[in-house]
Amino acid sequence: MKQSNRLNNLKQLFNVRKPVLSPKKRRVQRSNTIYDLRLAAKKATPRGPFDYTDGAAEQEISLNRARKSFENIEFSPHILRDVSNVSLETKMLGVNYKMPVGIAPTGFTRMMHTDGEKAGASTAAAFGIPFTLSTMGTTSIEKVKEAAPNGSNWFQLYLWRDRDRSIELIKRAETAGYEGLVLTVDAQVAGARLRDIRNGLTVPPTLTLNTFLNALPRPGWWWNFLTKEPLNFAALESWNGTVAQLMDTMFDPSMTYDDLKWIRSIWKKKLIVKGVQRLDDALKCADYGVDAVVLSNHGGRQLDRAPVPFELLPEVRRELKSTMELHIDTGIMHGADIVAAKALGADFTWVGRAYLYGLMAGGKSGVERTLTILQTQMVRTLKLLGANSFAEVDASMIKFLK
Repeated sequence: MKQSNRLNNLKQLFNVRKPVLSPKKRRVQRSNTIYDLRLAAKKATPRGPFDYTDGAAEQEISLNRARKSFENIEFSPHILRDVSNVSLETKMLGVNYKMPVGIAPTGFTRMMHTDGEKAGASTAAAFGIPFTLSTMGTTSIEKVKEAAPNGSNWFQLYLWRDRDRSIELIKRAETAGYEGLVLTVDAQVAGARLRDIRNGLTVPPTLTLNTFLNALPRPGWWWNFLTKEPLNFAALESWNGTVAQLMDTMFDPSMTYDDLKWIRSIWKKKLIVKGVQRLDDALKCADYGVDAVVLSNHGGRQLDRAPVPFELLPEVRRELKSTMELHIDTGIMHGADIVAAKALGADFTWVGRAYLYGLMAGGKSGVERTLTILQTQMVRTLKLLGANSFAEVDASMIKFLK
């Protein structure tokens, strides 16, 4: 047999993958899980911004427990069911979304990648899910709206000591056409985020010898950071200190239910309270006319050894009035986590770190990869559970392992 024939036969047996020259494209394309995106993000991002995203408070017990809790369950699937037409569509506060997950508010997002909140908002709109801009965001309320004019945009509020500034933010969000307000209530004081303290993280990042040396193998991040427009904040003009100093300077530790009543009186659209960690507080929020609460321990970034939202979910679901929705965040790293939360009664879920890992790994394309991964995992999990939609999953399919 001629050599050329042998080569032709060999070509028929193998598909030759074309090399991907762009490091960013390689990182994104080769990521098949959120944990893959996390590793890619770590390689692409300097230590300070990466640790700000990846880290949590003190010993990081709350975060680790939250992730372990999702892993510490057993599914009980049905068999012999037609699952050829799976739908992830979910209604949240009267609006239909393509998936039961939204992008949670994250601070200083353009410090992770200069595509920042614009990438999050526009990608969320393309996937048919909501996006939440943080008070600590690095893109203005108005510019996020411009990036996703037809998206479901929400604004997250930290109540300031200066109430007039809070009212100003609320009015700006209202004028820009934001659909809802997310009031965060678990940040009376900044949590002890030890990674940030050890890294000496400031906003914007301070260029020291250590940060310079750490950045040498990550020239793409620095090129973007130094050549793109400077960080602009959603809620303040500038800041040149640490994250903890900013939180302790701005946020009001005297906030009470009277303030919740006040906010409910001036914000007429949908209102979500984020950071609920007890059943009695969830029930009390319902009495104050809140539309939904998010069971959340702030991603483990505030009180270490805080309750695990996923484990708190069944109890709150049993007792909560049907007039108020129940949402959950913290620790979600897989589409199966979202399916499990829905099965135990969550009306909706929110992801922060998972989105930021994708953003750090590849900018807007990385955010698209994050949502594609979660979407694919949810569809596969539902099919393997014998369900065509979230209406067909319930608590009988979930068992917590001892």
